[in-house]
Amino acid sequence: MEAKEILKQHVRKTAILSDEQFEYFFSHFKPKSFKKGQVLISEGEKVDQEFFVISGCLKAFFINDQIKMYILQFAMPTWWTSDYGALYNQSKATIGVDCITDAEVLCLSNQDREKLCNELHQVEHFFRWRTNKGYLASQKRLLSFMNNDTKARYEELLAMYPQLYNLVPKHLIASYLGVSRETLSRLYNNHK
Repeated sequence: MEAKEILKQHVRKTAILSDEQFEYFFSHFKPKSFKKGQVLISEGEKVDQEFFVISGCLKAFFINDQIKMYILQFAMPTWWTSDYGALYNQSKATIGVDCITDAEVLCLSNQDREKLCNELHQVEHFFRWRTNKGYLASQKRLLSFMNNDTKARYEELLAMYPQLYNLVPKHLIASYLGVSRETLSRLYNNHK
């Protein structure tokens, strides 16, 4: 399926746009291809766009002062990612985004998103809905970290996103769960 149709189906779940409105909406996106390991956002750079994943898998991550990586998000097809703090505040990136696999994305600038939201009520509704869903997912993940042990977090991730285990290296899943690679291996072997 082509990028335009994937985005159209994604938007259609939440907002009703005429064919002309969708064409106008889509005209603001720029398609880009990235190779495995390629960087979309580096810490410290200006962020002026967000990415809608068509194919492949990206990760948003933070590296602390002790050079330990924390995965904030895996972005699979029909997911959005960026450093939203930097994007919305027009500040420098504090997180990075790169490709776990080869990826095709649609890029939307902050300026174009704001323009589209001002011009089309349904687009504003779509982005508000998407932001709310993202907030709820972040809240759910935070509550899981506060309430669940490693095994429960692992099983929750496996149940919600089983495709991750075939797509993402185990050390990155361990980083997402906040555990060592060895702990993840034990959980994985016990779960089979």
